[in-house]
This record gives sequence, C-alpha cells and structure tokens, in this order.
Amino acid sequence: MTKLKFLLLLLYFVPVISFSEEIIFSDKTLESDIRLPDWFKLSFLDLQDDLDEAVADNKKGIIVYFGRKDCPYCQALIEKNWSRQDIVYYTRKHFDVIAINTKGTRNITDFDSFVYDEKSYSLKMKTNFTPSLLFFDREGKQAFRLSGYQNPYRFLAALEYVADAHYQKQSFKSYLAQAKDALDSGGNDDLNPQPYFDAPPHNLNRTRLKAERPLAVFFEKKNCHACDILHSIPLENQSIQQQLEELDVVQVDVENKEQLITPSGVKTDSVSWSDKLELHYSPTIIFFDEAGEEIIRIDSVVWLHRLERVLEFITTRAYKKHKSFQAWRMNQAKVK
Repeated sequence: MTKLKFLLLLLYFVPVISFSEEIIFSDKTLESDIRLPDWFKLSFLDLQDDLDEAVADNKKGIIVYFGRKDCPYCQALIEKNWSRQDIVYYTRKHFDVIAINTKGTRNITDFDSFVYDEKSYSLKMKTNFTPSLLFFDREGKQAFRLSGYQNPYRFLAALEYVADAHYQKQSFKSYLAQAKDALDSGGNDDLNPQPYFDAPPHNLNRTRLKAERPLAVFFEKKNCHACDILHSIPLENQSIQQQLEELDVVQVDVENKEQLITPSGVKTDSVSWSDKLELHYSPTIIFFDEAGEEIIRIDSVVWLHRLERVLEFITTRAYKKHKSFQAWRMNQAKVK
C-alpha cells in the first residue's frame, strides 16, 4: 500500500466530519473577517527571502496563500482543513505558508525581484478564486497550484504530492488514482441529467465557424458524490438554470471514452481530453468562448454565489472587456 493510500484511508475511516459536511457550506460573503492561523509565517513579503529561510529550516518549499478576509471558501479551508492537527502538522513540517490578501496594498517582492502590491501580484498570478495556493519548490519554481476549496482528503494529498516531489514524475490526477478507493465517496451510478445539456455525440469545434454563444463543459463521472451535490443544490437554483440556458452546455464523462471533437477542433475521446486539460477534480466546469478558447475553469468546490458570479461574467460577455474574472471583479468593486 502506498503512503498516500494509507494516509487517505486513515482519514477516510476516522473522519472529523462527513464528506457532505466538508463540501456543503454557505458561500455568501462573510460579514466578519476571518482569522488566519497564528502559525502562518510573519513575512516581509520578499518571497526569495522566505524561500531561503524555509530551505534553511529543511523544508520542501513555501506555500503562498491568496485569500480575502471575507471569503467563505477561505474560511472553509481554515476551519475544515487547517483545524485538523494532522494536516497542520504535515503542512508546517514541510512548508512555510505566506498569506497574501488579494484586496491588499502591501508590497511584495517576487522571485524575479520585481515589486508588486498585493492586488497586482494576485492578478499576475491569475488567482481567479480564493483561496488559491501556489506551491514553490526549493528552487523557486512553481510546483503546483490549488484553486478554490478542496476537502481535507484531497488537500492532504496535494501537500504530499509536492512534499514528496511526485509533481516531478506524474500529474496530480494520476497520483490521486493511487488512492481512488479512499477518495471516492459513493454517489449515483449514472451521470446526473439536465434538460439544458446537449445530447452526444459532441462536435464542439469552434475553429471553422465561430459559435453564437459561449460553451460550458461539465466534466463529471459516475459515483461522484460532489457531482451529485452540485446537481441537487446549485444547479437546482432557478437563476443558475436561466443563466445556463443562455449558453451551449454539454456534459462529459471523464471515465468513459466518449468520442468527441473539442472546441479547438481536435478529434479525441473524453478521457484523453480531460487528461490533456490536466483535470483532477470532478465536477470541473470549463467555459469556452465563441472561438473555442478557454475563458475560465472551476475545478474545486463551488456553490451558488460563486457560480452565479462566474455565469454573469460569461453571459454578459464581460470576458471580452476584461483579461480575467478576477480583473472584472476588481473593476466592479471600484464601480460600486
């Protein structure tokens, strides 16, 4: 049995909270600021200095945490993951964690010696969703990133994936496959249908002729509890349904080799396509523009308010005016 599978099976059989409780929470903007763990590094935000100190302390690198004080997904990470002694111990043993406020104004010196404020650096690093965790190895190279909230099992696996340098040899998806039994938490035997899903076979090619509407692709699988919850709660919301009806929407099974043509015109199958896209979370939603270019992806736990905002970004064609979802959100905050 691999070390990963042992750790995940241990977490699976001795859970603090159930799988459903781990990924179900309100994602309304918080009314009071969250409190970061007191063991986060007190940093002057010179990342090379932070990394040098971590290496000198025999750690594997640093984690740069991008968050907001009013972010419910950040709160979930802290209260559901970084409240567990085993996860805290493993994190502190192998990494120093440096916190960056995506709305902040403090200066940050990047590894390239350029200085940014927190907002600008967050944009530079394309942290569309909070929390975003960027893992840097001992050489200052970005080894991995996690966007959004991940449950404790997957989060511990990500820590181990980087700490043991598995990222140098395999994808996170293939690494997780070693603990498939521990990660799979039951679910429906079939994919969840929706009336707005276009029926297969899927010819999604947008290179020969631009489509009239953006495209949303739901990458899912059978026996996926997180997929079931997405369909039974957020996708049952009338506002969400109305927004999705303004798009071309398809569902792809990441474990069944369904033949298809991708938005970029490549003839392939659903498994190969998901591998090419380096997907490791189900369900993942990827949005493509009228010409077949990826706009944004949601590859973590997502609830009503975040999904509504992303769909607003897509349905209003705001992606044509703003470089990223994050830049659009910042611009909206200025207008308000």
